[in-house]
Amino acid sequence: MENGIDLKRLYRKRQLHVIFPVFLVSVIAYLDRVNVAYAGMTMTKDLPWLTPEIFGAGAGIFFLGYFFFEVPGALVAARFNACTWIARIMFTWGLVCGLMAFMQSQTEFYVYRFLLGACEASLYPVIYAVLFPKWFTAGERAKAISTMLTSLLVAAILGAPTAGWLLEMNLFGMHGWQTLFVLEALPALVFTLVFLFWVKDQPEKAAWLTDAEKAYLKAAYEKEQAQITQVHKYTVMQALTDRKVLRLCLIYFLWIVGFWGFNFWMPQVLKGLSGWSASLVGFAIAIPMGIALIAQVLWGNSSSRSGEKRWHVALAMFIGAFGLGITPFVNDPILSLGCICIAAVGVYAAMGVWWTVPTTFLSGAAAAGATALINSIANLGGYFGPYLLGVVKGQTGSYDYGYFALASCMILAGAVMLTLKKESIETCDDEAVVTADS
Repeated sequence: MENGIDLKRLYRKRQLHVIFPVFLVSVIAYLDRVNVAYAGMTMTKDLPWLTPEIFGAGAGIFFLGYFFFEVPGALVAARFNACTWIARIMFTWGLVCGLMAFMQSQTEFYVYRFLLGACEASLYPVIYAVLFPKWFTAGERAKAISTMLTSLLVAAILGAPTAGWLLEMNLFGMHGWQTLFVLEALPALVFTLVFLFWVKDQPEKAAWLTDAEKAYLKAAYEKEQAQITQVHKYTVMQALTDRKVLRLCLIYFLWIVGFWGFNFWMPQVLKGLSGWSASLVGFAIAIPMGIALIAQVLWGNSSSRSGEKRWHVALAMFIGAFGLGITPFVNDPILSLGCICIAAVGVYAAMGVWWTVPTTFLSGAAAAGATALINSIANLGGYFGPYLLGVVKGQTGSYDYGYFALASCMILAGAVMLTLKKESIETCDDEAVVTADS
């Protein structure tokens, strides 16, 4: 209890009315982003122009759309209404996802993937740096973000077998991969309106809070902002050029090369090695994602208890590198699935911990812009990772050297993470605070 307010009850309210709907948005976003990875198992039969190089480039070009529109989108949301912006993001990406079912050429494939990234750009920075700071205190934010980010693995666990099942359906004369794109676009379109009426961009607008709870959350947010601005006040441009921010961009770029290279090609690699059906591959992939989900929760809890961040992130990178690096030496489908489990733990486990790092020294509009910069620069790795494996596969007939390259990027990411000073990302001191000059 604080000032007559039951804080546990207040947190449970926000879990239902803020974390849960944002969790669902993230689940839908992940499904619509990676469904091309599963569609790739069958649509190459119907689209003869879809070579490995073109598939890899198209899968990755999504992140070029992210790159160009991430920072502007986050700054718009920071100035106006975060929830309205998130709803706009969801509706437009749902439209583009549905259009993917009707592509007939390489150009259309590239255009739709680019537009999908452009539509989704700024989603996560708006959540991390604009919406959640108004709803959760600094002490609660790491837990809230970690909980929300379990959505990525829940989406993978549910999405893999669902995609495999949809690929074997031919509804209304469409091929299975077309059915997949159309049916997975519908939740984004429907949930747009639900989200818009469910979630409010600030506590003062929430009918489900008492006046005392609204006042408490507003006071906590204003106090935090005042404390930060008293320490050091930065313009958005100064935040975007901060050396620590740029180092975080490098770390996340290297990580994301491995992350999306692994995610976009994993279904095809396992299918090619095992000879299993698309539906069986989908169910099999739920295993490593389930293990990674458990690891992510344990990683986040461990970091929260100890306050340590550098080694929690770096160790995950090294585990991911090991899983990716040994994959080329395994020819048995069951052992290959074991390697995928190790790699999945490495690329996913530290995600919740990672997104608590920028918010230890970023706040306000500068936080939105700088967090978006980290995400947009890093997501260029989402282009290079899948494209790299596509080129390697097309030129050599094997994924081996591509997986070695992904493993190297993960090792470098972990090494650079360890160059950050412990006190600069685990405390909020006079020199480690970046905020907006509003």
